[in-house]
Amino acid sequence: MAGTAIVGAGVMGETLLAGLVRAGWAASDLIAADRRPTRLAEIEARHGVRTGTTSDAVSAADTVVLVVKPQDVPEVLPEIRDALRPGALVVSLCAGVHTEQLEARLPDGTPVVRVMPNTPAQVAEGMAAISAGAHAQQEHLDRVTAIMAAVGKVVTVPERYQDAVTAISGSGPAYLFFVVEAMIDAGVMLGLPRDIATTLVSQTMFGSAKLLIDSGEHPTVLRERVTSPGGTTAAALRELEAHRVKAAFMTAMEAARDRSERLARPKDK
Repeated sequence: MAGTAIVGAGVMGETLLAGLVRAGWAASDLIAADRRPTRLAEIEARHGVRTGTTSDAVSAADTVVLVVKPQDVPEVLPEIRDALRPGALVVSLCAGVHTEQLEARLPDGTPVVRVMPNTPAQVAEGMAAISAGAHAQQEHLDRVTAIMAAVGKVVTVPERYQDAVTAISGSGPAYLFFVVEAMIDAGVMLGLPRDIATTLVSQTMFGSAKLLIDSGEHPTVLRERVTSPGGTTAAALRELEAHRVKAAFMTAMEAARDRSERLARPKDK
């Protein structure tokens, strides 16, 4: 039986491999390809998967997962095209690369699915949005869902939403880390040791996210439960509103969406 090839053994490529092995996929059914022989040796030793050249990996797989930098796609695609099995599925985790761009350089009728992951996949808590190309069917989406579910949650969206997804969940971890940084610095300003402030903020962020997910409550309801009239939380929120923090977040995500759209245009780098 053909296996799954991961082309590109960087951080996200290894994250996928590790997640699949952890989820019970047979290491013998996984094959990694990368330009760096030393990197492949590390991957093979660490996870027990097979490794090889791009051509070797692609020719042995019925699912090819492309995890390379967008600027490297034009160089890698000819190798994939020439070695691709008939009917094999190509999955792209390359930011800003549309399915039609890949389909144009692959054999006619090749099913392609586009994925926008995010970095919490490294701790199996990622958020991935997947979109079908012109020739991808439900069975292909199901296959990609199974792959990405090994490192987090998965939703299916029309490809026209992928730039918005990039702005919200693709870039989203950076926004949260930015807020965490600000809260830790505030704690230090208020006299707390930095390590204590870091623990307080990190656990508060983690616990709040878990409460939001597990309770199913609207975030407004949860916020209001913490906000007593005339209390400390109300005073803090009044300052955040005065500084238009919510509006700044909305404007920032619009900017991220717009930048994602521009980066997809070949002449705008």
